[in-house]
Amino acid sequence: MLFLLERHATLIIIHIKINMKLLIKKINPLAITPQYAHHTDAAMDLYTTKRVTLLPGEHISVPTGIAVQIPDGYVGLIWDKSGLSHKAGLKTLGGVIDAGYRGEILVGILNTSDKTYIFEVGQKIAQMLIQKVEYPEIVEVAELDNTERGDGAFGSTGE
Repeated sequence: MLFLLERHATLIIIHIKINMKLLIKKINPLAITPQYAHHTDAAMDLYTTKRVTLLPGEHISVPTGIAVQIPDGYVGLIWDKSGLSHKAGLKTLGGVIDAGYRGEILVGILNTSDKTYIFEVGQKIAQMLIQKVEYPEIVEVAELDNTERGDGAFGSTGE
């Protein structure tokens, strides 16, 4: 781990560089290695290895042709590509890739629109964020602490 300290007037900026490696295995020759579009992006793009037609209201598993070795203590989280979500009405499903999983990454996608969508080979389908995981001790109790909100759910804080 490398710490760099910069001082700008009264603002102190700390840069932290972590030398984590994410091992990728291509299990399909058409697979594209995940990539960050910009160096400041939080998530890397995932690509399909297959031409897939997704009908309105349909959900499918889209292959990426890759397997990953996520370091212990981390998880891969699959998220929507904002363009596909906002413009085409596509929503990723599931999306937790545990550190111990070594199979192909399949991306569940639901077409919420009224139009058929076609993915072409090599097209971006989703993005994966690698995030640190906390492992709390699970303790069963008879009661939980009271809070101002209590058990107020859906819409309980107003609209």
